[in-house]
Amino acid sequence: MKIALIAHDKKKQDMIELCKNHRSILEKHSLYATGTTGALVMGETKLEITRMKSGPLGGDQQIGSMVANGELDLVIFLRDPLTAQPHEPDISALLRLCDVFEIPLATNISSAEIMLKALETNILFSKN
Repeated sequence: MKIALIAHDKKKQDMIELCKNHRSILEKHSLYATGTTGALVMGETKLEITRMKSGPLGGDQQIGSMVANGELDLVIFLRDPLTAQPHEPDISALLRLCDVFEIPLATNISSAEIMLKALETNILFSKN
């Protein structure tokens, strides 16, 4: 499966911990991430990740394009709901695209854990 990893600044450490805890699952899949999140996760986990631009510089839009083109199977986007984001329209567009194209989307640790466990047990399948 092709999985995107995105995390707002206050959630980056959570993403690192999530990826450390589920490295054995994630290493079996193609991973994509926005720039800073990808660099931090790779540095801490040694997972291979294709990095896009930083979220505010178009990375969210790049991931959204992948969703729209059928190039992603799962998006894990650890959002900070308590901090205003300057690129909120890009974030909203990405979330909307996941809904339109029925791409599973985890926006917090609990939902991400459920999806990764489903992936591990082959409950979550790619549409292709």
